[in-house]
Amino acid sequence: MEKIKISAVSYTNTKPFIYGIQHSPVLEQIDLSLDIPSDCAKKLIDNQVDIGLIPVAAIPFVPNAQIISSFCIGSVGAVNSVFILSDVPVNEIKTVKLDPQSRTSNNLAKVLLKNHFKVEVDFTTDPLAITDAIILIGDRTFGRKDDFNYVYDMGEEWMKFTGLPFMYAAWVANKPIPENFLADFDKALGLGIQNISSVIENLPIIAGIDIADYLKYKLDFELTEEKLKAKDLFLKFISEL
Repeated sequence: MEKIKISAVSYTNTKPFIYGIQHSPVLEQIDLSLDIPSDCAKKLIDNQVDIGLIPVAAIPFVPNAQIISSFCIGSVGAVNSVFILSDVPVNEIKTVKLDPQSRTSNNLAKVLLKNHFKVEVDFTTDPLAITDAIILIGDRTFGRKDDFNYVYDMGEEWMKFTGLPFMYAAWVANKPIPENFLADFDKALGLGIQNISSVIENLPIIAGIDIADYLKYKLDFELTEEKLKAKDLFLKFISEL
């Protein structure tokens, strides 16, 4: 049987999933690559892989996209790794540097700034640009909050705005996948979530982040109806930007 190609995010928030996959027989059935979120999406869109853990904002661009797991990367309120980091209060932000690694977080920032904070902002992708604020996600946020005067956790702000949790990334396929594999794959992901304490024991201590709090209490991995509702609402907001 030809191995199923899978791209997963390389951040700490994916470690429980990787643990589950590596401790499951499903590992023998797959070819796994670890990438930044934008590359996960590109590989799935370009049919270089069969399944990807991709940013939610990229789902509409995936041919034949199907969410194939009961797990995701999400949060119910603050997530502590998806931020608008600013030198000025949000109502004074005029310029924002986007994060090159995630379409979802950039779009979430645009949605929140327009609809929640109600400010008009110019955005740039120029890495050398000097701006009032930046979008920063994932492991690169660890230890960075103290570098800025104002910190806006986008998971927290989304919940204030909508009353809903948020789904940052989902397991998506671009073609039909055998049902028996999908069942085994979901079981493997669940195994990782059940063993987060073991995952934490094998991670190094990182300055600026409480990894146990982050993986156990900030992230929420269950794909619920509320998160699907949030996804649909988020994609609607993106279409209106």
